[in-house]
Amino acid sequence: MIKTVTAEEAVKAIKTNDRVHLSSVAVTPHHLVEAMVERGRRKEFKNVRIHHIHTEGAAPYADPEFEGIFQLESFFVGGNVRKNTQAGYADYIPIFLCETQKLIRERYLDINVVMVQVSPPDRHGYVSLGTSVDATLAAIETADTVIAQINKHVPRTWGDAQVNVRDIDMFVEHDAPLFAHENPPLTDIDKAIGKNVANLVEDGACIQMGIGGIPNAVLAELGNHKDLGVHTEMFSDGLLPLIDKGVVNGKRKQIDKGKCVASFLMGTQKLYDFIDDNPMVLMMDVAHTNSVANVRKNHRVTAINSALAVDITGQVCADSIGTTHYSGVGGQIDFIRGAGYSKNGLPIIAMPSVTGKGRSKISPTLMEGSGVVTTRANIHWLVTEYGAVNLYGHPLQKRAKLITSVAHPDHRESLEKAAFERFGPHYHYMG
Repeated sequence: MIKTVTAEEAVKAIKTNDRVHLSSVAVTPHHLVEAMVERGRRKEFKNVRIHHIHTEGAAPYADPEFEGIFQLESFFVGGNVRKNTQAGYADYIPIFLCETQKLIRERYLDINVVMVQVSPPDRHGYVSLGTSVDATLAAIETADTVIAQINKHVPRTWGDAQVNVRDIDMFVEHDAPLFAHENPPLTDIDKAIGKNVANLVEDGACIQMGIGGIPNAVLAELGNHKDLGVHTEMFSDGLLPLIDKGVVNGKRKQIDKGKCVASFLMGTQKLYDFIDDNPMVLMMDVAHTNSVANVRKNHRVTAINSALAVDITGQVCADSIGTTHYSGVGGQIDFIRGAGYSKNGLPIIAMPSVTGKGRSKISPTLMEGSGVVTTRANIHWLVTEYGAVNLYGHPLQKRAKLITSVAHPDHRESLEKAAFERFGPHYHYMG
């Protein structure tokens, strides 16, 4: 029998100058966050640093009113904190997702308090972190105080998600449905990109994808494939039909054979019900899912990632629009490199050729201040709605022609002109 306290009692563990880590995405512990923020509103402490990856729902600790009380230093800039991060009221730690746990375990960040949501304890005395293990397990292992919100809606998941109740200092009971994400209908551009990417995927491939229109469009095109595996940092509902059909079975994986491996999930209640007590799904530490050494062990790793912009040499910006920070490094380079080292692997950058306002996402040079997430030495395949080109092993002038060929037709002439000005008259004779 575990002893529970109120959220208000639990967050009294937070003191001035503490570092607090929050579990992320669908299991963001909002009941505990609200109690913490209320203490901050009463100015009971100051200079409390908050760490997390991406959270869902409100993030009041990043608001200007809490300047000097809370300082968010996130590992990824989500939509709920983007405006305040861009305005300087919150900040971002550039870090590969695989190394977020390293920051914590090796004490670059000393975590004082970690707040999580967990499933009710089972008969063996274990709770589950449910839909997000990410770097939270590292925080649980190293924090001075571990506070867990027990929520009957948190699914009991396998893998690294299991935590013994002895490793938790305080329990708070509060039931609330997990944040759910409904995907909007696929656009024609999503569908075109999905077909172009799916044409590259071989039977027996081990796939990595994220969430959104392009990943879902790709998954929708894989219904006739065979023996696909999954080793990814995250997945969503789009994978479920392929599991139901037996297309995804993991039979040809070299590690975690037969298992779908992820570190966090975001989707609908159908997804959360599917993973509940399902031994086919392993929720793992990012040290496992995003390790290049682990990713490369599987064959035909097909890593599907997106970008904000690409230049004509193959530099990929995925975290900022000029100097305006938009998201984060995330796991893109973890999987681009892992797939690149994998036997017959396919690292893929897939994106629309233009923005919603019609501006080309392929440009002669990246906008000043843009962050290069995937370097020109890492990129292999670039896919847009206009086709797929493999840049790997090609020199700069050849790359410029290949990249221009999948740009929006309205922008190809200006890109060709820029390439000519950059490389000189010999550029026209490149095949």
